Amino acid sequence: MKCLRTVLLILTLCLSNFSLAQTAIITGVVLDENNIPLVDVNVSTETKGTVTDKDGFYILKIISEKKTSITFSHIGHEDVVLIDLILSSNETFEFNPILKEGITQVDGVTVSASGEKRVVGITTISPEVIRRIPGANAGVENILKLLPGVNSNNELSTQYSVRGGNYDENLVYVNGIEVYRPFLIRSGQQEGFSFVNPDLVQNLTFSPGGFQAEYGDKLSSVLDITYKKPLEFSVRANASLLGLSSTLETISKEKNLSTITGIRYRNNSVLVNSQQTKSNFNPTFVDIQSFLNYRISNKVTLGILGSYSLNDYQNEPLTRQTNFGTLDDPKALLIFYEGREKNRFQTAQGAVMWSYKPHNQLNLNLTTSLYHTTEEEYSDIFANYELGAVDTDLNSDNVGGAIGTRGIGSQFNRARNDLDALILNISHKGSYSKNSELLEWGATYSHEDIRDQLRESEFLDSLGFSVRPPRQEFENNQPNEAFDEPIIPFDGVSAQNFIKTNRFSGFTQYSNKLEWLGHHMYYNLGIRAQLWTVSGKNVAKSNHTIVSPRGQFSIKPNWDMDMLFTFSGGLYQQPPMYRELRDREGMVNTDVKAQKSVHTALGNEYSFLLWTRPFTLKSELYYKKLNSVNPYTLEDVRIRYAAANNAKAYAYGAEIRMNGAFVPGTESWFGIGYLKTEENINERGYISRPTDQRLNFDILFQDYVPNIPNLKMYLNLVYNTGLPGGSPSYADPYNFQNRLRDYRRADLGISHIFVDANTTYPKKHWLHGFKELNIGFEIFNLFNNQNSITNTWVRDVDSKREYAVPNFMTTRVLNLKIGTRF
Repeated sequence: MKCLRTVLLILTLCLSNFSLAQTAIITGVVLDENNIPLVDVNVSTETKGTVTDKDGFYILKIISEKKTSITFSHIGHEDVVLIDLILSSNETFEFNPILKEGITQVDGVTVSASGEKRVVGITTISPEVIRRIPGANAGVENILKLLPGVNSNNELSTQYSVRGGNYDENLVYVNGIEVYRPFLIRSGQQEGFSFVNPDLVQNLTFSPGGFQAEYGDKLSSVLDITYKKPLEFSVRANASLLGLSSTLETISKEKNLSTITGIRYRNNSVLVNSQQTKSNFNPTFVDIQSFLNYRISNKVTLGILGSYSLNDYQNEPLTRQTNFGTLDDPKALLIFYEGREKNRFQTAQGAVMWSYKPHNQLNLNLTTSLYHTTEEEYSDIFANYELGAVDTDLNSDNVGGAIGTRGIGSQFNRARNDLDALILNISHKGSYSKNSELLEWGATYSHEDIRDQLRESEFLDSLGFSVRPPRQEFENNQPNEAFDEPIIPFDGVSAQNFIKTNRFSGFTQYSNKLEWLGHHMYYNLGIRAQLWTVSGKNVAKSNHTIVSPRGQFSIKPNWDMDMLFTFSGGLYQQPPMYRELRDREGMVNTDVKAQKSVHTALGNEYSFLLWTRPFTLKSELYYKKLNSVNPYTLEDVRIRYAAANNAKAYAYGAEIRMNGAFVPGTESWFGIGYLKTEENINERGYISRPTDQRLNFDILFQDYVPNIPNLKMYLNLVYNTGLPGGSPSYADPYNFQNRLRDYRRADLGISHIFVDANTTYPKKHWLHGFKELNIGFEIFNLFNNQNSITNTWVRDVDSKREYAVPNFMTTRVLNLKIGTRF
């Protein structure tokens, strides 16, 4: 550690800075029993204080990482005392107390110094951590991939799998609005952004399974994002070699209207050009999002969320050389390309949210949202390949190149795919609370209108002969006998689908907190139901219904140790979206049923002090039994389903995560997870599923130089054992159970924070106008590991064997960045 800090000190020429105590903010509105804002309420700690304005609004800075008691007092009302509040650095905590006559209220809130809030089955992550941690796709998903049970072997993608599920099995909400994955994207390098803009995030919670009935019908996980309600005018700007972003926060003088708007631009050239395929790459990834919150009255609030994104991806591949094999038998694949790939993904989404709170116990919400995407995938790629040995003669001018050709061939890929999707949602949610009891309910109507034209073909040529699909009807005896049938693609799909789906879903759940023999207990019981109808052009109309009971239970024993035990589970069912209805030939099967998973999880959370600093150790065991499984193949980030419920599967595993202040004033963690998931297709026996990750190990570590606390380091390390490597087209997956190499990656970020909430400068200083200023650099794939995501399959002319040639990901890349806020 001393060595690291010395190196960091030498690397950076630093300015002198005033190092002040770390702070956090508590804010909210103080009301009386009639929900009328109270003016001139005293809000005070032992050392600081403020008063509410005419709207009952207050804001108070407190010392972070330290227990603080806050008192709300007003003439004619009894005090409200908030005890033992612990906030992390730069955190904003909202608390809206109600002052009553004749009763003193004492509320205990525990928010650990590491940002962990005690909610059953939920992990809470600080937005500041999200913005700081380095990664090729820095943001929310970059942090999720460092959690046990969450896996991703593709740094170019924001997609992730959870406990053996695929990308389509994850729920994502932003301010209660469900977010959808693109339909046609097949490669991680075609993704510009995640929908979630990290500069707009206020709260983030994540559950890897066993979640409550209020969340939708998916099998694996829930990511629930809340965007900010600004407290002051602010402008944020960030720039790096990968792109630009800017955020504008506004609030009216009366503090009843606030807006936050973010715009982002990204160019992945720095990352993609580090891959082994050399190309002319011209991408444009742009998006803009805005959230407006208007408090019409003390009882009614209006929210509007709008977003627009454009991914214009153009790529002209030139050459590629991949060396693979063993030390005794090294091989090389050399490819020369012609043609280009042009994809365009344009998405717009809008939502209006009404919230009505007639009294303190009852809350009613109505939300309408409209999602529209148009996606185009056009490509004509011609590739000539040469398979041979590797020249290992160090004196040769061609050392490392291909020699001794053993296979020559060509491949032509063509795609003309167009998709237009419109999704409408209307939902109502409500809650009623009384003492420690809480009743919640909701109902949603969804309409999906999908128009899809799929035209893909792949032609293979070997030594002048067109390779036909390996099916019985195409057997021939060339070149001994003439074969004059027309040339057809080795793999081809042509389909046109117009599909409409109507869904009616609802839920109700009841939760309560109680005490038994000094032990604190919490439980939640709920049930979901969904009815959906699928219809369309030239397909049979079908109706389906599902019911999903779920429950969570936790107990905090009355022990000296701060220990919490949790149990969650239920029947989780996933009705098919359009992608799951479409088979590998492009045809739609409306009879596809919901996939079912009986999910149980048993967890433990132990909070303790180590080196006088707070730490938390979390562990969890889980098991999932899946029926009516819809098998799929996974290539990069494209999923293709069988569109048939002809398999069963299971997944089980264990996870351990320890987080806390390993270095004072910072949050770090390490986690380890084990997963095994297999499926049985048509009763042929169990084989590994495409997401059978097995072992996962990750570390997120933050540090700083003691004498220069504003010089900070962020390091994340990931190790995953290899995923199944897939199989060639038309091949039986039961005959191809080889695995990709293990995934190892380290990303390092070092930045100097010149200005933040804890560092100020006098008016005449050149940094006085900044609220935040930081400059730094990131090194992606620090140790330059060769990681692969898929295989390219090529044929040896002599032995007729097919070789799995790994498609390697990005190499070591340097990124410079600067961030400001005014």
